[in-house]
Amino acid sequence: MSTMQKPNEMLLDKYEKLKGYLRSLESVAVAFSSGVDSTFLLYAAKEALGDKVMAVTASSCSFPKRELNEALEYCKSQGIKHEVVESEELKIEGFSHNPKNRCYLCKHELFEKIRKIADDNGMKEVAEGSNLDDNGDYRPGLQAVAELGVKSPLREIGFSKEQIRIMSNYLGLPTWDKQSFACLSSRFPYGEEITEKKLSMVDKSEQLLLDLGFHQLRVRIHGDMARIELDPAEFDKFMQEDVRTKVYDKLKEFGFTYVTLDLKGYRTGSMNETLSADELKSATRN
Repeated sequence: MSTMQKPNEMLLDKYEKLKGYLRSLESVAVAFSSGVDSTFLLYAAKEALGDKVMAVTASSCSFPKRELNEALEYCKSQGIKHEVVESEELKIEGFSHNPKNRCYLCKHELFEKIRKIADDNGMKEVAEGSNLDDNGDYRPGLQAVAELGVKSPLREIGFSKEQIRIMSNYLGLPTWDKQSFACLSSRFPYGEEITEKKLSMVDKSEQLLLDLGFHQLRVRIHGDMARIELDPAEFDKFMQEDVRTKVYDKLKEFGFTYVTLDLKGYRTGSMNETLSADELKSATRN
């Protein structure tokens, strides 16, 4: 993305409603990943509540170091109180087997920890950054959010991803055109064992592609095969011989036997394409 439209009056009014909603919480601990949504939410919370806001970031092997460093740097630059909590998903019973409710297991454990940090710091509420678009995909983690009483201000006020990017650009946030990110465990097909070694393979592969200048991407792991999802507009760049050869050689070095390019390109939740209609319907009701 190189340009972004300016917010219209309706969107500016929606932002004011968001700040009003956040003020009604009195104080809040924001689950902060340094992504597009949580950065926007944290900025709005800081504007609305001043020092009555803090950020909490989970550190684990499924969360790339670059994202943690960005979270640390952003909170330091904004003068926002920030705590990092260890949340090692692989220690959660059943998580490594990658069941279909994997995200629920992770989010439930994580938000219990964030709730305790919030209580210890005198914060009345916990908030997370899911947006309106998340209602349309398989998101079992939202069930944990509901069960634990975690607030979802962006969904509550009705912000879409595009609107968040427009407002983030308007507000001067560095994440306005940042690629969408989900934890590295989402790169595994349901039922395939998640290990620290495989997570590292995915992390290094995605970092390589980012370093090569690709923007929106995923490296999905299927046994010993890497399935690369890119924006179709970047296919020509990928197919340049020097780029293609480097990616292939490096991913082999990282531990993959086969390296493939997904012809449909990048899309969110592609691992959910194997779920039945009933499973998707059940999940989106939560």
